[in-house]
Amino acid sequence: MTRLGTGIGWRPEIAEDIARLPDIDWVEVVAENVCPGHVPDALLRLRERGTTVVPHGVSLGLGGAERPDPERLSALAERAEALGSPLVTEHIAFVRAGGPLTGSPAIEAGHLLPVPRTRDALDVLCENVATAQAALPVPLALENIAALISWPGEEMTEGQFLAELVERTGVRLLIDVANLHTNHVNRGEDPAKALDELPTEAIAYVHVAGGVERDGVWHDSHAHPVTQPVLDVLAELCARTTPPGVLLERDEDFPAAEELAGELDAIRAVTAAGVTAADAAPAPKHGPNGNGTPDIDAARERLARAQTALLSALVAGDPAPEGFDRQRLGIQARALTSKRAGVVAKVAPELPEILGDGYRRAFEGYADGRPMTGGYRRDAMAFVEHLLAAGDVRDAATRRRLTLWWQERSGPAPLSSHPLARFARRARLVLSGG
Repeated sequence: MTRLGTGIGWRPEIAEDIARLPDIDWVEVVAENVCPGHVPDALLRLRERGTTVVPHGVSLGLGGAERPDPERLSALAERAEALGSPLVTEHIAFVRAGGPLTGSPAIEAGHLLPVPRTRDALDVLCENVATAQAALPVPLALENIAALISWPGEEMTEGQFLAELVERTGVRLLIDVANLHTNHVNRGEDPAKALDELPTEAIAYVHVAGGVERDGVWHDSHAHPVTQPVLDVLAELCARTTPPGVLLERDEDFPAAEELAGELDAIRAVTAAGVTAADAAPAPKHGPNGNGTPDIDAARERLARAQTALLSALVAGDPAPEGFDRQRLGIQARALTSKRAGVVAKVAPELPEILGDGYRRAFEGYADGRPMTGGYRRDAMAFVEHLLAAGDVRDAATRRRLTLWWQERSGPAPLSSHPLARFARRARLVLSGG
């Protein structure tokens, strides 16, 4: 097991601060944000001075019903090789649903959603993990996620689910103690019980992150300071094992370098106070043990129907599936829309600048009942197409700026038979003053 030490999530906004922080042993980078042929100079400089870099994927959806996308796996493998990484990490989650298994349009969540802790879901996950392991050049570790909602009819606790996953696949674990705390507040799950049931010898490293509680719901924001309850869960984990690595995550509202350094010091203090007997712990087994179901295709179809029904309720306005808490589904649906609007604003920052204070309201109106189907950049394009085709933008200057924005990014004009042809003709009229 690779000893990583204390690290921090690398983000471009704090690259200079990270370079100056003392005693940073390693960093983690969102895999999808790095192009192997164009690694940011600041990240390359860290590599040159011996800092380990671990790519952390967010889009594989190994907990989904479909088999892993070979292109996504290949991209993750390329990033591991380009960064000289000792391992790669992903999540136990599903991020899309629909498609061939259900005979319905494919839809994207734009978020990590929980898988049901059932035999069907575990069988599918184990096969997907085995496929991923075979395609990756380095070991894989999977992260437990935070959730606002619970699946009805679950057959295992989180600890039991993770323990059997490790036993059957040999995969390593990325334990996020902030997510354990989130699930304690939101779903009533005891972090200590989950830790007791985990195969601690399989832990590759640990995430620590901040969040905030609003109206009895804990939001795993990665935009707030690490709270004492999260550090308490880290202490519980360190009382059972010495994790090979611990990493501070921060994705938004970045504080001054001094505050980041203070949070890292607090994490080091908790880790140092833990036990040190883990060095002699046996390594997890590698490779599947054959405990899967022979009827995996049927399990995939059942899981696909269940996940599609849930995601359709969250992003397409469909009725809530039986057994789910409708109030919690509503909170999750609003959170997904808010995140979607925020990410689109990041990938297309010109849009909130053009639309001003009306951006959020306009985007929420567009997103209502319109699932994301092609990623956030495509979502930004579809948002603008909707605004212009619907005639919702009445200010001529704003309409012209949006039209120019769309034309600059749309490539060749669509063919006359394309659904966007009428929009393209309207765009040309607007630009010509017609």
